[in-house]
Amino acid sequence: MLGKLRFRGGVHPPHSKITASEKIQIAKLPQRVVIPLRQHIGATCEPLVEEGDHVKAGQKIGDSTSFVSVPIHASISGTVVGISTQLSPTGDEVQSIIIESDGKDEWVETKGIDPEKSPKEQILKTIRECGVAGFGGAAFPTHVKLSPPKEKKIDVVIINGAECEPYITADHRLMLEEGEKILKGARIVAGLLGVERIILAIENNKKDALDYLRSISNNSIDVLPLKTKYPQGDERHLIKAVLNREVPRGGLPFDVGVVVHNIGTAKAIYDAVYQGIPLVERVVTVTGDVHEPKNLLARIGTPFSHLIEECGGFKGEAKKIISGGPMMGIAQYKDVPVVKGTSCVLVLNEQRVKIAEEKACIRCGKCIEACPMGLMPAVLAALVRKKSFDTALEYSIMSCDDCGCCAYVCPSNIPLVQLLRYGKVCSRSLGKESR
Repeated sequence: MLGKLRFRGGVHPPHSKITASEKIQIAKLPQRVVIPLRQHIGATCEPLVEEGDHVKAGQKIGDSTSFVSVPIHASISGTVVGISTQLSPTGDEVQSIIIESDGKDEWVETKGIDPEKSPKEQILKTIRECGVAGFGGAAFPTHVKLSPPKEKKIDVVIINGAECEPYITADHRLMLEEGEKILKGARIVAGLLGVERIILAIENNKKDALDYLRSISNNSIDVLPLKTKYPQGDERHLIKAVLNREVPRGGLPFDVGVVVHNIGTAKAIYDAVYQGIPLVERVVTVTGDVHEPKNLLARIGTPFSHLIEECGGFKGEAKKIISGGPMMGIAQYKDVPVVKGTSCVLVLNEQRVKIAEEKACIRCGKCIEACPMGLMPAVLAALVRKKSFDTALEYSIMSCDDCGCCAYVCPSNIPLVQLLRYGKVCSRSLGKESR
């Protein structure tokens, strides 16, 4: 059955993977980094440094006592020149630590552990202390995801190599260039969960990665090709396509015996456990209307403008700069820093960005056919416009995963994603008030 199952809905936008053959390059160190103290789901960290302190790369500069949180580390060596509220790529204003580089790139001493000889608690503590959070959209603290409730029996680990968003190739290049480390990271995950079955799921538009990882896996990991379809990278749809298990609405993958981790997260787990290296850099695809699109290994806190400049600057007049891909990414209105969840900086010039005129809904039902969650996006959008948030909750607006399939197929150009995102915020507030 593997590879023959599918998830409902979805769309097939152009791949636009123009950096698929571009090897990962190490980005130049920025002169200044802005490091938000919340880059993950959960509690914001408290600063552990003060203005004027000298720090080294890899030094812990923020932490929280909350279980659902991970520490924040300095990504360069230099002087703390400010601690203030700054804009994050998520659109949030977050307390951040600003570090001015000393140009030396001095690191704290790091030391890994042997996962085969270390107790589970020590491995989980190491992963947390290294600040590992999911590289997917949610940025969920990894040690939390690796600690499911005891009553939830996990029997499968899926490593998510779908990377279904157009333009983004960061995971693709990681699979080709760091495959051994990804597989070792996957085995650490399986060992912590007591799971024997590991599936590495990759869309079939990445045949070179499929072939390479099969050649080095020694049949200990199922390297599974998936029919390319967006949004296959969403863990719920991935689980459906791979295992024909449906995560219940409001539930999590461990409710159906599965834990899903991103390719980049598996690599970060390897770095943390085997080498003791904190998460202070990640691969970012810088693409679209820049002169030299690249996959860059960038330090956390690096300004987007620094990466765009390293790619030769804008090609034409930039109309939009998006953090992420064109389907689920967030358009930026200021220069913002790379965070742990930043997979792509997408530049679109005025020729590519066209604001289509919105027309009346023609009740065609295309948005319903495309919605992977089985919702009625046009109906929900109408409810949001009427501010009928209680009814929107009854129609499961909170199950919307913001994938953008509905807006992609809408012939009337209704801004369905924006309306549903707004509706979810208001509905969430309504739910809190009712409690």
